Amino acid sequence: MSQTYSLPVLFVPDLVVLPGMVVPIPLDDAAQATVDAARTSPDASLAPASESGKLLVAPRLDDRYPTYGVIASIVQVGRMPGGGQAAVVKGEKRAHIGTGTTGAGNALWVEVTEVDDPEITPDIKALAAEYKQLVLAMLQRREAWQIIDGVNKMTDPSALADTSGYSSWLTDVQKRELLETPDIDARLRLLIDWTSEHIAETEVSDKIADDVRNGMEKQQKEFLLRQQLNAIRKELGEDEPEGADDYRGRVEAADLPDKVREAALREVGKLERASDQSPETGWIRTWLDTVLDLPWDVKTDDNTDVAGAREILDADHHGLEDVKDRIVEYLAVRARRAERGLQVVGGRGSGAVMVLAGPPGVGKTSLGESVARALGRKFVRVALGGVRDEAEIRGHRRTYVGALPGRIVRAIGEAGSMNPVVLLDEIDKVGSDYRGDPAAALLEVLDPAQNHTFRDHYLDLDLDLSDVLFLATANVIENIPSALLDRMELVTIDGYTEDDKVAIARDYLLPRQADRAALTPEEVTVTDDALREIAANYTREPGVRQFERLLAKALRKVATNVESGKATTPVTVEKSDLKEYLGRPRFTPESEERTAVPGVATGLAVTGMGGDVLFIEASRTDAGDGKGGLQLTGQLGDVMKESAQIALSYVRAHAAQLGIDPTALDGTIHVHVPAGAVPKDGPSAGITMVTALASMATGRKVRAEVGMTGEVTLNGRVLPIGGLKQKLLAAQRNGLTQVFISPRNEADLDDVPAEVLDAVTVTPVADVAEIVQQALEPAEQTATAAA
Repeated sequence: MSQTYSLPVLFVPDLVVLPGMVVPIPLDDAAQATVDAARTSPDASLAPASESGKLLVAPRLDDRYPTYGVIASIVQVGRMPGGGQAAVVKGEKRAHIGTGTTGAGNALWVEVTEVDDPEITPDIKALAAEYKQLVLAMLQRREAWQIIDGVNKMTDPSALADTSGYSSWLTDVQKRELLETPDIDARLRLLIDWTSEHIAETEVSDKIADDVRNGMEKQQKEFLLRQQLNAIRKELGEDEPEGADDYRGRVEAADLPDKVREAALREVGKLERASDQSPETGWIRTWLDTVLDLPWDVKTDDNTDVAGAREILDADHHGLEDVKDRIVEYLAVRARRAERGLQVVGGRGSGAVMVLAGPPGVGKTSLGESVARALGRKFVRVALGGVRDEAEIRGHRRTYVGALPGRIVRAIGEAGSMNPVVLLDEIDKVGSDYRGDPAAALLEVLDPAQNHTFRDHYLDLDLDLSDVLFLATANVIENIPSALLDRMELVTIDGYTEDDKVAIARDYLLPRQADRAALTPEEVTVTDDALREIAANYTREPGVRQFERLLAKALRKVATNVESGKATTPVTVEKSDLKEYLGRPRFTPESEERTAVPGVATGLAVTGMGGDVLFIEASRTDAGDGKGGLQLTGQLGDVMKESAQIALSYVRAHAAQLGIDPTALDGTIHVHVPAGAVPKDGPSAGITMVTALASMATGRKVRAEVGMTGEVTLNGRVLPIGGLKQKLLAAQRNGLTQVFISPRNEADLDDVPAEVLDAVTVTPVADVAEIVQQALEPAEQTATAAA
């Protein structure tokens, strides 16, 4: 039966004593008073008899006042090694703390009620056995063999549970919960849960520790092996891998600008402080190798022989006078500045930025190599077609895995000098998406006022590009952002005339393709008439790529005939032989056929492939079918649709002036622009649409030899357009002999070759009504042709 009596209470901070535990407790003044009261109590009714005295030991944690304690006997009182007083107490029984009472001495006395242990049931024995297995497993992991023997001998479940007071993995709060849990069943369940969790955590921690230890052992093993390998290499006299000292020597010996040297030495310092196993060492080594490989102070000497440079340009390319003149001008200025000892000031170097715009096959890309050869500079080509990542231009940040400098820095490193000729090929094909806009990154590269301090993201150093000669190529300048185009000097290459193509084929293409076909000039000859026939009726292109393919095909046929014995050398390819070698002509003049009926006019247009003719057809449907208005087909863009609406409005408003019966414009007017599969846009077909509508309304055909280009206003004014040279070249290729243009385009005729102007009569007209009058055949002639 539970007993209640009074005992002096000893509050112990940060310590929980359970029954069965023997612990030393340091004694301060209050604790000393409690121990003295327990040992010298004169009133035996207050506490049970004991030779050394009894007291209540209760935990005093910060969160709340204790409700349970342990009745403990004082085993010994003495001094600790440090000289302070201490008492060794042994816990005996749990007790519930009641109200305070009075007692001997200066101690605090309380009423306590002993807690009797309940009856031991089979369930409690099973829980005790389970807990014992967990404790033994913990002790075995810690190799505490002496304690294992003591735990194995314990049979009392309550005493076994109370041994957890010695457990280091339990917190004081958990131990107090055990003290305040008289029920053995609940106490054992708490201990099983807590111990199982701790064992699981310990297993994970031990596994991590084992992995770390194994990793360290592997690193130490690799380190020892590397040291042995270095020693073996040293004995064999082989080169050792570069260390931080090697990089410091290379940086100090290299001819670097001051700021570059300072940055490189800072990175060498990081390399010296970093561990060989650190991934940062690899990044630093790669960066240092990149910096040391760049030609910071290497420049090639420019060729100052202006006449010699022009000879080289003329030898490599036929025509292209504008580009050749610009390069010769650049060389002449360089030569004069060098003669007078003038230095470049204001951060501007000796470079230049030009964009060569023109259709495919006119020699823009190959011209870059020729320019480099004429200047005596290194040549590097950077293909920009399809580039959509800004990092391709500026490089990646060094923090990214696999970071590299941009294409500009790599081009400088590849050239091996700071003043190469860099060809930015297909700059109009640069795209943009979520990775950035490469065209925007090119703004700094191609700006002569800024590129002397170009900063690549990977290098993070100022790189002087002001001595680089940048040549960009493009097919359609409208695809180049205006801010970027403004930074470049535009040189237009509009294509070749028929005479130019024949000269190029005779002097450049024929020798090259004959060599590839293993034929010598003595073995095969292609007449000029045959070359002219290929240029006129087998190809319709501004350049000479298709021309060269057909020439190669003919020479392969010749080589095959010679090899098979069907022909003997020398072989002469005449105009009449082309059908055998190349088949039928692919192109024939079709303007006369297309304009054989009223309502069809011939216009001129410019595409990415150069100039071309554009046939515009107009027809009318009676209003009785329930339809009306204007119908447009042929994949027309918004601007071209507006041009058609303006043309129809003008024709209706000026029907009397144009000799048109107003009723001829009733119903649905249908305007179609073949070919329907090709998108078309732009305002330059305005006067052509007016002419086609007037032809349809009057029933008078448009003269077959006439072409026209120009924008039209509602008042009939003819406005200027672009690409006149390419359009006139297309007119000559298609057999047109007269072209109507705006008077404000007359200045552009200076760029048109004389042979084109001789073949095509260019007529400037300011009023579209005059064009209609001159372009349409007389009514009598149309009637006669119809009859």
